[in-house]
Amino acid sequence: MLKIGGMSANVDQGPMPVLFQAHGAPMLLDDAGWVAELAAWARALPTPRAVLAISAHWENRPLAIGATRPLPLIYDFHGFPARFYQLTYRSPGAPALAARVRELLVAARIPIVDDPARGLDHGTYIPLMCMYPDASIPVLQISLPSQDPTELYAMGRALAPLRDEGILVICSGFITHNLRALSLRETPAWARDFDAWTTDVITRGDVEQLLAYRQRAPGVRESLPTHEHFVPLIVAAAVGQGAPVTWPITGFWWGGAMSRRSAQFG
Repeated sequence: MLKIGGMSANVDQGPMPVLFQAHGAPMLLDDAGWVAELAAWARALPTPRAVLAISAHWENRPLAIGATRPLPLIYDFHGFPARFYQLTYRSPGAPALAARVRELLVAARIPIVDDPARGLDHGTYIPLMCMYPDASIPVLQISLPSQDPTELYAMGRALAPLRDEGILVICSGFITHNLRALSLRETPAWARDFDAWTTDVITRGDVEQLLAYRQRAPGVRESLPTHEHFVPLIVAAAVGQGAPVTWPITGFWWGGAMSRRSAQFG
């Protein structure tokens, strides 16, 4: 066993995968098929020592490191049934992982702050409730410092050593995220085109194209009126750079414009 940043890492297990998840709204928990897909995905993964989560729902500049102890969840959604505001997920804190993340970011000259009062948001705990329902794995969440692709790619590269330390990096968002198109029951061409373009670029590991997605991808304006849900995929691709890519979950939510496509690097 190797001691890194106060944590013991098994150097014989090989690099951990890196995940990008389409995280869904709270009603994902009512979608038995999607829940089963996430649960099966978790069973196929090595057991992580801790999870580092990066969600579309936390942007803070400079990059912020969240709570290292269990705190109440953040119910960052509106207009849902009352039962969704009673969800709990009491995963252990990850102070040693926070120290290691801080070490890596400082070495990369990425500015950081601590936000010890910031609990997990739904982009993190909703998929984790499906994958690791017993909440036994320590979880640390950090913020997106910006939506700039180049900056986020550099951040992901700085965090890449965590793969060799038993840490599962999970980035959550959506490849297509147009809330005005939620009522659509048929997938429009622009969503299919953008989803297909992204799949091709990520699978080939074409970093240049990925970082220029706003200028080069077909259907990008309709698929992403705002970009916070897409850019976690850039972080995941950077952490997992060079690893083979698979797509454990695909398709469109309710058959509409929201892509459920989720990636695994490694």
